[in-house]
Amino acid sequence: MTDTLAGIRAVLARELDAFAREIELFPDDDLVWRTVPGITNSAGTLALHVCGNLQHYLGAVLGGTGYVRDREREFSQRSGTRVQLAAGLRATVEVVNRVVPSLSGELLAREYPEAVGGARPGTGLFLLHLCTHLAHHLGQAGYLRRVLTGANRSSGAISVKVLAETA
Repeated sequence: MTDTLAGIRAVLARELDAFAREIELFPDDDLVWRTVPGITNSAGTLALHVCGNLQHYLGAVLGGTGYVRDREREFSQRSGTRVQLAAGLRATVEVVNRVVPSLSGELLAREYPEAVGGARPGTGLFLLHLCTHLAHHLGQAGYLRRVLTGANRSSGAISVKVLAETA
């Protein structure tokens, strides 16, 4: 189970770091809050959402950090700087790096302590879900940045080398 937790920690940290880089690749603070027709959430909104999601489900519920989530604000806020967003993502990395190593294999085998969407999956399975949820929104933010800017520069989001170095 130690390998599983180390892998979950490494993936979450890598994706959050990549998300911060993705936000920093936006050329200005206003563009990070823009969308295109058919897309509801800006990259800024997605960044706030993944931070709130992980700070709550991992930090508060499993780590006892005391974080209080304001999910409505995650989706209604329409301003803030790239620096602030990247700092929030990096603060979430710190929570991941502090909480995940403190978890036990026994905890992974138990039901997640809070109902999520009316379900109570196993904690290990839910942690894997958090990884894929984060990766999904990171991909959305990267695609949106490229559409809005016309730039194809990569943030290096899925580097296996970085993953191997952080595990």
